[in-house]
Amino acid sequence: MHEAANRQFQRAADLIDLNPDYRKILSEPENEVVINFPVRLDSGEMRMFKGYRIQHNNLLGPFKGGLRFHPDVDLDEVKALAAWMTFKCSLVGLPYGGAKGGVTINPREYSDGELQRLVRRFTHQLGDTIGPEIDIPAPDVGTNAKMMDWIMDTYANVSGPGGRQQLKGVVTGKSVEVGGSLGREAATGQGVLYALRHWCGETGQRLSELRVSIQGFGNVGSHFARLAALEGCRVVAVADHTATLHDDEGLDIPALFAYARENRMIKGFDGADEIDTEKLFDIAVDAFIPAALENQVTEERAERMSCRVIVEAANGPTTSAGEDVLLGKGVDIIPDVLANAGGVVVSYFEWLQNQSGRAWRVDDVDTRLREIIWDANDKVVAMKEELNCSHRDAAYAVSLSRLADVYDRRGIFP
Repeated sequence: MHEAANRQFQRAADLIDLNPDYRKILSEPENEVVINFPVRLDSGEMRMFKGYRIQHNNLLGPFKGGLRFHPDVDLDEVKALAAWMTFKCSLVGLPYGGAKGGVTINPREYSDGELQRLVRRFTHQLGDTIGPEIDIPAPDVGTNAKMMDWIMDTYANVSGPGGRQQLKGVVTGKSVEVGGSLGREAATGQGVLYALRHWCGETGQRLSELRVSIQGFGNVGSHFARLAALEGCRVVAVADHTATLHDDEGLDIPALFAYARENRMIKGFDGADEIDTEKLFDIAVDAFIPAALENQVTEERAERMSCRVIVEAANGPTTSAGEDVLLGKGVDIIPDVLANAGGVVVSYFEWLQNQSGRAWRVDDVDTRLREIIWDANDKVVAMKEELNCSHRDAAYAVSLSRLADVYDRRGIFP
């Protein structure tokens, strides 16, 4: 995955003739932290876990990126995700660098008490690696606001009594009650919808007339589905790790959203037909939204797909070979670094609120989110026309141009 991430940015670097020194710096993370740490389980057993925090680049500001709890978390994956965060933050104009972290674990197999002990121990061992002006984690796959609350509380309690209120900004994606931002939970899905709406404007489509399918119905996919349905989109297929549901007339998204919230899965929902997972890629739609894990849109699946646009709500969902097939078929791909940037944008808003001690209204959050996402899409479209390239290459070209400009101005120490 890290090699794939590097290939993506190197392609755009060729298009803008990026300084070779900057290429070298951006090809590897600045810091790689690997931690093996013990946690006592409810049974009394002591178990060792492996955690990571990769800090890719902090040229533009503090490192920023999520924490992922998943059985497949490894060093290569986290390095790729950290690099994508650097380019994402640069693309949308945030004063952040890129980072990512994770623990190799299936959180569904552990109790709340075990997870709390694990999160607190991991946070303690990260120590000064993180901080409101150093590195700011956030939720990702397998983590949530409750876990971010635990991180903030642990960090505040081991940092001494001075300035504890200012330490709330050590992590974003917290619950609103302990310093989180209104609008943060739906932010990534909201940003995906803004990206899709922008594509409609580029191509003369009506958002309300689109047929949509979604792979992944976690936080991002479910909120996107809810918001898209409110705009009139017909969501005809949805998949998660338990089932794939299809209704050609359109799923009852409010009912499915409520069912998934209550049951933490979509399997068993009786308002649609359950189909084989692979058939999701055979359903003809206008927009396909991959909102699950990496490397889902493979070459073989891409050959079978019939859609006009893919909006990458997940990180790295399309393989290089899959992308070549889709572009050859004339399918537009709105890349992850642009499409799913809504989460980190509202994380930035949360950080600003924590730093200032003020809380924003949800309308203010949504308005500012739309402005930033819209502006980034405008820049990508302009770069795409200038370079005669794909959306992905244009997005990286915009991102790299900003990074190069800052390197030119600051120089490289010593």
